[in-house]
Amino acid sequence: MKYQVDNGFIVYDLNGQGIPLLFIHGYPLSRRIWNPQIEGLSDTASVISVDLRGHGESYPFEGPYTMDMLAGDCKRLLDFLNVKSPVVTCGLSMGGYVTMALFRSYPHIFRGMILTSTRSGPDSSEAKRNRDTAIINVRKHGVSFIINNMLPKIVSPVTLSSKPMLVDTIHDIMMETSVQGVVGALQGMRDRPDSTSLLSQINCPVLIIQGADDRLIPIFEAELMNKQIPDSRLIAIPDAGHLPNLEQPKKFNQAIRVVNQALA
Repeated sequence: MKYQVDNGFIVYDLNGQGIPLLFIHGYPLSRRIWNPQIEGLSDTASVISVDLRGHGESYPFEGPYTMDMLAGDCKRLLDFLNVKSPVVTCGLSMGGYVTMALFRSYPHIFRGMILTSTRSGPDSSEAKRNRDTAIINVRKHGVSFIINNMLPKIVSPVTLSSKPMLVDTIHDIMMETSVQGVVGALQGMRDRPDSTSLLSQINCPVLIIQGADDRLIPIFEAELMNKQIPDSRLIAIPDAGHLPNLEQPKKFNQAIRVVNQALA
């Protein structure tokens, strides 16, 4: 399904009934990464999954995509769906940056928050330079250049060696991202604000989920957030990298199910 935004459209799925549960994917992925959550949680939640601008099936808008812009798209989706009750928002990696931007502007819509494989701080100077290099490379060589370099780092060594079909699926999902989507997201992440001071203001229950083998965002970033968010809990999932929801979906879903039951 889709709804109009600016001069294009955003694609989303809505499944199940219960507490509204909004899933926001990372870069350069799509709502398809949440299929195990749709299958495993739709009996207890109204699961909303969205393709951010330029990702998956959504329109390839020109960037940059600021985190506030992507958060605004998510808020418009909730309004379009006429969601009146507070939501639980789950953001993975870049989706976590979007979740924090959404809370910054619309704290009243949150019933709970799930931060997965993400951090609150901004890019370092080195990370900004790496984003700029990636932008040059994707414009010159295409999306496959980025994907082939990123894929071995995005999952745990266990996943890489023992789940080849899952790795192929992740590759296919990433390849669906447009050049505009990759560039727009890289620009937005490069220039995102520091959300660390926001953490102490988060007034809803927060679950932080981190793959124990995440090589893109180390677990100490999750530990720092856990210390600063008043009502938070950290779960580290073994044998999972940056995508614990795909690598260990049963453990990931069980953690969310416990949160939903507590909030019901």
